[in-house]
Amino acid sequence: MVTSEVAGGFEQMLLPLRAVADSSVLTSAAENSLRNHYKNGGSIVDWAIDNLEIDSIEYARALSESTGVKYLEQPEFEESDVALLRQVCRSQVAVKYGVVPLSVEKSASGEKPNKLTVAHYDPLSTLDRSMVRREVDCPIEWLISPRDRVQATLLKLYGVGAETFDDLLDKKDWEEDDFDLKAEVTAVDEEEEEASVVKFVSQILNRALQERATDIHIEPLPDDLRVRFRIDGSLRKVDVPADFKKLQSAIIARLKTMSSLDVAEQRRPQDGSARLQWENKQIDVRVATIPSVEGESMSLRLLGQEQFDLRKLEFTPRLQATVDSLLANPNGIILVTGPTGCGKSTTLFSFLKELNLPETKIVTIEDPVENKLEGVIQIAVKPDIDLTFANGLRSILRGDPNVVMVGEIRDLETAEIAVQAALTGHLVFSTLHTNDAVGGIIRLMDLGVQPFLISSAVRAFIAQRLVRRLCAECRVPADYSIQNLRDMGFPEDEMVEIYDASEKGCEACGNSGYRGRTAIYELFQVTDGVQQLLAANGTKTQLVAQAEKDGFLDMKDYGWAKVRQGVTSVDEVLKATGGG
Repeated sequence: MVTSEVAGGFEQMLLPLRAVADSSVLTSAAENSLRNHYKNGGSIVDWAIDNLEIDSIEYARALSESTGVKYLEQPEFEESDVALLRQVCRSQVAVKYGVVPLSVEKSASGEKPNKLTVAHYDPLSTLDRSMVRREVDCPIEWLISPRDRVQATLLKLYGVGAETFDDLLDKKDWEEDDFDLKAEVTAVDEEEEEASVVKFVSQILNRALQERATDIHIEPLPDDLRVRFRIDGSLRKVDVPADFKKLQSAIIARLKTMSSLDVAEQRRPQDGSARLQWENKQIDVRVATIPSVEGESMSLRLLGQEQFDLRKLEFTPRLQATVDSLLANPNGIILVTGPTGCGKSTTLFSFLKELNLPETKIVTIEDPVENKLEGVIQIAVKPDIDLTFANGLRSILRGDPNVVMVGEIRDLETAEIAVQAALTGHLVFSTLHTNDAVGGIIRLMDLGVQPFLISSAVRAFIAQRLVRRLCAECRVPADYSIQNLRDMGFPEDEMVEIYDASEKGCEACGNSGYRGRTAIYELFQVTDGVQQLLAANGTKTQLVAQAEKDGFLDMKDYGWAKVRQGVTSVDEVLKATGGG
C-alpha cells in the first residue's frame, strides 16, 4: 500500500481501475489508449470515467484503498466557513486542479492556517497536488471523493463561472473585445483560454443548457445580482461567486451585444435575439430587458432543444386514437388552448411534423418564429409593416396550402379568415388562451364568431397543462388515505399504489424530486350533439354535459391516469387543474 504519492508507474496506477472496470470495456486496446493519454499529460481518472462504464463511487473507493488516502463519499463544508475557504483556496486553483476545500484549521496568530482539508478525485496526478500545495501555501490534508460529488460541491462553494471571476475583478480596464465580439452564431464554449466577460457569460449559458433550463433570469437586487434558471417550470437560484454584483454592467452589456441590442439604452425595455452553438446544436435565444430601479433585469429564453414527435407527447391510447382520426381530416380547425407556457406550441409542431409529407404543403404564421421545421414555410408577424395574423393568413391562402398554422387567434378578423379557410378545404391549427377545452367555444363567441360557423368549421378543442415528472431514481410511495384520495376525486375503483416526490430529492433531479415535464390534456370534440346545442345557443353547462355523454375525459381524470402510471404526483395534478 502506498501512503502518500502513487508509486510503481503506470501499471500500479491501473490496479484500482482494473478492480472496478469490466474486462469487456478495459480491453488491451483501451489500456493502450489510456497509456498514450497518460503519456501526453492526461488524467487517468478523468479518461476512465469519461470512456469506460465504471461507477465513480466504486472507483473513488478503489483509489482510496490503493493510495491509502482517506475516502469521503460526500464532501461538505460549513456555510459559515465559505469566505475563509474561498480566501485560502482561490476558485481558479480549486476548479483547475479539481479540489474542493472543506475546512480550515486556523493558527493561533490568525495568519497562515495550520491546515487545510480538501477533497479531490484524482490522487494519481501528483503534479496537480504539488501545484495546489504551492498555491495554497499551507499544510494540506487530502481526502478522496467521487468526481461528480467534488464537482457539485465546487459549484456550490464558488458558483457558476468562478474560475474566471477573480481575474475579471483584477482587471483595471475592460478589453474592447469583451463587448465587440458579435457574430450570427456565438459558440458556447467553457474552454476558451481568455478569462474575460465573454468566457464568463459563456459559462453561465453553458451551465443553463447542461441543466436543461428553458429560461435564464438575471435580476439586479440592492446588494446582489441574482441568477435563476427555470428548470421543469420552476425557478431555481444559481450559485454565483461572491461580489457578483460588481460585474452587473459588464454582464448585461455582453448579453446585449450578443443580442444586437443597444448597449447605451438603459431606460427603455428592449427585445432581441441571439443564436448559440452548443454541443453541435444551434440554440436560439430570445432576450428581453426591463429597466428596474436597481438596474436592468434581463430574461433569456433558450429555444431549439425540443424534439418534436407525436409519440413523445405520451397520449393515452384513447386520446392517441382520437388525435390520429382528427389529423386524418382534410379540413377543419383544431384549436389547442391553455395559458402561456403550457406547451401548446410543442403540441402543434408535433402535429405538423406528423403531417409533414412530400405531398403536403404546410405554411405557418407565427409571432415570433421560435421553432423551425424543415420543409415547412414559416412566416413571422411584423406589425410595423402591417404583416398581421389576418393579413398574413389571407396571403397564405392564396398560395394553395394543404395545412395552415396560425400562431394565435386574437381577434375576430383572424378567426373569421381561419373559419373560411377550414370551410374551403384547409386543415387549420391555432391556439387560444382559455382555461379549459369547452371554454374555447365561449372564447370564439366572445370574439364575435357565429355559433353556426363554429359548429361547421371547428373539429376539436384540446386543452393542456404541464406537470412535472417524478424522478425515477428517488420517488417514494405516497402517503394518502383512501378518504384523502376520495375527497380529491381520485377514482375509487382504481386505488393502486401511487408515488410522490422525495422531499430531499437526489443528484439526478437536482434535489427537487422531479425531473422533466409531461402534459395532461382534455379533448372536446364538436360532435353532432354539440352542434345541435350550438344551433340552439346552449350554455357552457349544457355543452359540458353533452361532451360527457359523448365520452369527454376532463383534465383532472387524465392527470389521475398519469398518477396511476407513476409518472407524476397528486400534488402536481391538483396544482395544474386548480385543486379540489
